[in-house]
Amino acid sequence: QVQLVESGGGLVQPGGSLRLSCAASGSIFSITTMGWYRQAPGKERELVAQITSRAGTNYADPVKRRFTISRDNAKNTVYLQMNMLKPEDTAVYYCNAWLRSSWSDGGMDYWGKGTLVTVSS
Repeated sequence: QVQLVESGGGLVQPGGSLRLSCAASGSIFSITTMGWYRQAPGKERELVAQITSRAGTNYADPVKRRFTISRDNAKNTVYLQMNMLKPEDTAVYYCNAWLRSSWSDGGMDYWGKGTLVTVSS
């Protein structure tokens, strides 16, 4: 079994910062891509940022130059540093990983349960 567990969400004032973490555990052979998605009330889940095993990154336009994604391959952990937060960043943030649980496994998507980020004064 594979688990993704997020941490670091909370309430922050506009202009503030938060750092999210997500650790993958369980039967893991390799992790290709890790990323963060978010879902605001009444909206569909959307990509925030992704990072490959070789540290290639991709960001959604609304978060470029404010958010930074990074990963520690030795710890199977991905981070999201969020700066200059805005009220529109309020959402549940979900960790995602495409990984293989064994050498014979073709790979599949795994999701965390989410962590709430609220940006409000």
